[in-house]
Amino acid sequence: MNDDTRLRDGPAPRERPQGSAAEGDGAQGQILGSGVYAALDLGTNNCRLLIACPSGDGFRVVDSFSRIIRLGEGISATGCISDAAIERAIVALSICRDKIQSKKAKRLRLIATEACRAASNAEGFRDRVATETGIQLEVIDRETEAALAVIGCSPLLDPKGRGAILFDIGGGSTELVRIERDPDRQDGAPRIKAWMSIPLGVVSIAEHFGGKEVTAQSYALMIREVAQHIAPFAAEHGADLDGMHLLGTSGTVTTLAGVHLNLMRYDRRRIDGVWMSDADVTAIITRLLNMSYQERANNNCISVERADLVLAGCAILDAIRNAFPLPRLRVADRGLREGMLVEMMREDGALSGCR
Repeated sequence: MNDDTRLRDGPAPRERPQGSAAEGDGAQGQILGSGVYAALDLGTNNCRLLIACPSGDGFRVVDSFSRIIRLGEGISATGCISDAAIERAIVALSICRDKIQSKKAKRLRLIATEACRAASNAEGFRDRVATETGIQLEVIDRETEAALAVIGCSPLLDPKGRGAILFDIGGGSTELVRIERDPDRQDGAPRIKAWMSIPLGVVSIAEHFGGKEVTAQSYALMIREVAQHIAPFAAEHGADLDGMHLLGTSGTVTTLAGVHLNLMRYDRRRIDGVWMSDADVTAIITRLLNMSYQERANNNCISVERADLVLAGCAILDAIRNAFPLPRLRVADRGLREGMLVEMMREDGALSGCR
């Protein structure tokens, strides 16, 4: 892989020459001049891994993995992670373990989110994961999840803007964060002004209202359900939006961007950082609402894996857009994993310019 992720929106850093001082193990560490880091995010819907080495003021990805495993399938009804979901997770996490070992990553952070916060059998699940894969999952709280999303996505803030309403639509929860720069320091790091998390995501919404056959009426009910949870936060933090934009991370917004760009296949390089106007978002959601389930499944940027979830994500996004009526949305194909990598590298002093 050859992807650079940077802490500022600008030219990619030049790769360090071979022979630079290397702190990590393995050939990749020697080539990139630093150690090898791994960040794993086991969410309600996806299992994602990113392995990277520091490079200048950011990092270079050396391996990655992403698979929809639907760990949270049925939790809203039963309160438990199902046996089938556990088996899917074990398979995916075994692949992640092999990749971590192959790249000789030594600095790790391996997190789990809403499904493992909510399920009554989460502890037993994590014990089994540790026994069968060697992976020790850390269940993070919602505040930590929001903070990591900010670290991962803040490089995509409009450099000329004041800040953003960041949202992360997950499988079992949705985080909203108001982030702003110091008005006296436009080049300063953005700060979290307020945040919230709601226990609603694409899986829980789709399971409750239906995801395959979505009518205008059921879609409106989805929006209303989410809006009720967002309303108190929007009432307190939804004013004075001048100079702000929406900044979204999740499968929902990256899928919308892929459909918007009419991509024949998903391409992260074209999606990460793309801007969409409010009218663009409305047009794509309307287009999806007019598609049948099979038409959504046949779309290369949606596929059968997301065809029954994408409209639930759109409803969450519409509730956010109604609460924070901003003219532009920037799409981030980055988030928790990138936040974890940056945080670990900063702690180790492995990024140039870090204090």
